[in-house]
Amino acid sequence: MTIDSEPLVSLVRDGLRGVGTGAVWAVGGADGLHDEGAHGPLGREERGPAMAPDTLFDLASLTKIVALWPCVGALRAAGLLPLDDPLGDYWPETAGHPVGALSARRLLTHTAGLPLRTNFARLYGTDPAAVRSGVLTAPLHRPPGEAVEYTDRAAIILGYLVESLTGTPLARLAADRVWDPLGMTDTAFGPLDPERRARTAPTEFDEATGGYLRGVVHDPSARLLGGACGSAGAFSTARDLGLLLTALLDPGSEWRSWVAESLREQTGGLLPARGLSWLCAPGTDPADGTFAHYGFTGTAMWLSRRRGRWAVLLTNKVHLNRDLQPLTDLRNAFRREVFG
Repeated sequence: MTIDSEPLVSLVRDGLRGVGTGAVWAVGGADGLHDEGAHGPLGREERGPAMAPDTLFDLASLTKIVALWPCVGALRAAGLLPLDDPLGDYWPETAGHPVGALSARRLLTHTAGLPLRTNFARLYGTDPAAVRSGVLTAPLHRPPGEAVEYTDRAAIILGYLVESLTGTPLARLAADRVWDPLGMTDTAFGPLDPERRARTAPTEFDEATGGYLRGVVHDPSARLLGGACGSAGAFSTARDLGLLLTALLDPGSEWRSWVAESLREQTGGLLPARGLSWLCAPGTDPADGTFAHYGFTGTAMWLSRRRGRWAVLLTNKVHLNRDLQPLTDLRNAFRREVFG
């Protein structure tokens, strides 16, 4: 089934008022790309370059899906990362600490009861080793399983875990196991090289450098940790994300069982309903089977096994302002148009 482009063109063009300068989108299925489009300039400069299918975006929290989640799945398939065993049983660094009693499944569903504060520089200082120690030894905010509370700490801990289990930095692991095999040649952790940076949509103004962040991760925690961590730091294009999402819907893909397990409500009736890393798409019934993930910078992606369809909508919302409602309205309208 293909998508009629015109409704999406009009929807995105009109919906960008109050959201940002431009957007890139793509829609497809297990057979690949069905439709794509771009509208508006990269940034505030009236005569600057335009958004295009090869425009790179700071994915923000989509990093959790594009880099971390498939690496966790690969290690689970290899028998190296049991989802329900206490972390301390196979990760000595966490043994004896509250985090060591948690399971990877609790972290993936955001039901671990972790502290919500993530201003790591203020909490632990600016040394990455001190941040790691602080994150892995912090007391819990509440008992596990009481509530769904989204926090970047969960993904940062999982990022440390996959690096410890493999002895490989997450950036290298994601490239070797996911991005390179799928041909995602424009996907990388920052800071980006000059060629990619020139094609990257800018995010917020940075007082320290006196300019807009571009090709350098917006998230301050990821920046503190060198630009690459489980919660943020990856950059990509709509086309590259389409390659990943197409593979996830392919019934013959190696990801089939991990996708099936992940796209299932696992929060036991707690709201908002989540699978493993993926969120039951806002505005839909969990039984509908449409899952999503959003990024603070203005990025979004959706996946539905039942409909055999995926969608990507990339904006650099924070380049304009942090008013969330216009972006929420655009995302909801886009999701309804694509998935019904």
